[in-house]
Amino acid sequence: MSLSVGIVGLPNVGKSTLFNALTKRQQAAAENYPFCTIEPNSAIVEVQDPRLEALAAIAHPQQIIRATVEFTDIAGLVKGASKGEGLGNKFLANIRECDAILHVVRCFENDDIIHVQEGGNKSAPIDPVGDAEVIETELILADMEQLQKRCDKTRNEAKSDPKKRPEFDAMTALLAHLADGKPVRTFPRAEGDPILPVLRDLHFLTDKKTIYCANVAEDDLADPSANPHVTALKAYADAQGCEMVTICAQMEADLAGLSDAEAKEFLSSYGLTESSLDRTIKLAYHTLGLASFLTAGPKEVRAWTFRRGWKAPQCAGVIHTDFEKGFIRAQVIAFDDYVKHNGEAGARAAGALRPEGKEYEMQDGDVVEFMFNK
Repeated sequence: MSLSVGIVGLPNVGKSTLFNALTKRQQAAAENYPFCTIEPNSAIVEVQDPRLEALAAIAHPQQIIRATVEFTDIAGLVKGASKGEGLGNKFLANIRECDAILHVVRCFENDDIIHVQEGGNKSAPIDPVGDAEVIETELILADMEQLQKRCDKTRNEAKSDPKKRPEFDAMTALLAHLADGKPVRTFPRAEGDPILPVLRDLHFLTDKKTIYCANVAEDDLADPSANPHVTALKAYADAQGCEMVTICAQMEADLAGLSDAEAKEFLSSYGLTESSLDRTIKLAYHTLGLASFLTAGPKEVRAWTFRRGWKAPQCAGVIHTDFEKGFIRAQVIAFDDYVKHNGEAGARAAGALRPEGKEYEMQDGDVVEFMFNK
């Protein structure tokens, strides 16, 4: 299952630095001028999951395979991007191809960094909410333009086909919603609504899951809430119904060059037990509505990605289509039971192994073996 998160934001907010840390490679330029990143850079990033190490300690596999998320570094947007400013149309198209958005916002002071929104004035005050609104507005304007084209076409069709009228009315309501500066994701919808086919067809930019990423200085990591810029952005994200994560992109880039032991010691010096980068990756994974079921054996211990709400046969199909077609049952052990009873044999003896059928809804952390007809 290939799912991607687009990293967006104004120029010079730390997007490419964050991307370099995410990939642990200097794949993206990180220079102090606008439009440094022209073509989007993409990389697959592992989702750290300590449950896999726990399973490996029992199963002694040849390898561990983690779940992954694809991150794409998209060039900095500016005011007017929806009208093509700063190569905006090309960049907006790159965002449209992503499943979710990680919106990086500068929440640190640095007089040496150009603030694009103030005409290149290095001494301009930091305004994270204003910066976030610039990007959000451009995405809303792009969605309005796309919706207007569909609305015009449907208006003509509705003149001769009354069945098209509900869809046209729904689109008109959505246009008004956008015109008020509200993103598509906050537009009310329910099963059977005439707007649903439109949402599926047009893949609106502001209907995507969005995580706001407050990029702070190292000194702010111990207590991000003491930074008024972070507090303001958190309130903005909450109002949008979005998640927010705090990260120091520069620290994460520095950590990427250290060994695991050195990184742990470095984080400990700041009173941290986990990299904010790892938290960001996990949050992106879960924001996409994803979870992992696990398999364990002498060949490999592996996390398999599935969408929350999927039933056992769909999850079997993640491993191989034949597993779904010939599905008989799933032998399921909850992760905690697998560890508690030291593996499958112990769990079976303790009655903790459950046979589940086609209607079983897979849970995050289930340790599974699928039985199927070949």
